[in-house]
Amino acid sequence: MRFVFASIPSPSTNSIGPFTFYGLMIALGVVAAVMLSQRRWVARGGDEDDISSIALWAVPAGVIGARIYHIITDWQNFSGESFWKLFAIREGGLGIPGGMFFGVLVGLWVARRRGLDLKGVLDAVVPGLPLAQAIGRWGNYFNQELYGRATDVPWALEIDREHAPLEYRGTDVPVPTFHPTFLYESLWNFGLVAVILWIDRKRWLPPGRLISVYLIGYGIGRLWVESLRIDAANEVAGLRVNIWMSIALIVGGALIALWPRSTESTPVSV
Repeated sequence: MRFVFASIPSPSTNSIGPFTFYGLMIALGVVAAVMLSQRRWVARGGDEDDISSIALWAVPAGVIGARIYHIITDWQNFSGESFWKLFAIREGGLGIPGGMFFGVLVGLWVARRRGLDLKGVLDAVVPGLPLAQAIGRWGNYFNQELYGRATDVPWALEIDREHAPLEYRGTDVPVPTFHPTFLYESLWNFGLVAVILWIDRKRWLPPGRLISVYLIGYGIGRLWVESLRIDAANEVAGLRVNIWMSIALIVGGALIALWPRSTESTPVSV
């Protein structure tokens, strides 16, 4: 008989008034990322309003990019649904790789329009990316989604029957507990923030290269977390699309890190 010493209970609700906790956690992650980026940019001699202006465009672009990525990689989930289902972001369904790509791209465009040092801005905001993800991932907990395979580890996650895999719905079969992959990824990203800040303080990378640490670190973390997930996902050559994406991030990050160094000096780090 399975015996669980402890477990993470399922949330009692996913909303507070007209707001969902999913949206609130994403918003909290964005605020934390902007605040950290502002502090780092000011320490480099910049104006915190620069980061606010960048965020004003980069955040909406990131949300749009994240939704587009999710729709493209999980199109089967929208088959037969109303067209407006594509825009039901409050129900979940944001692909982080797409969000980060669009958000960073638009953010750099705004920085260039303002005449800012692109490498300096990029280094200032990089630690905020995993910080936003670490906090935002808790939205998946409140949505009871994207959990891993069944397990009886002490930190296993309880899932309501209506959110459990299909074989447990409408039956009397006991619902097992599952790997809390949202928690694994959240903790990994918090650790990644610390690693990025530490490497930046050591000045081991030239300006503009800190993004490589994020790409490699996030890619590695997502690779093992993705291997635990059991939600339906499209596959290529027998592997989930996001596993291929993780490999691409690791390779891309390595290429950026190993690119021949320039003679530019490294900015002050905080």
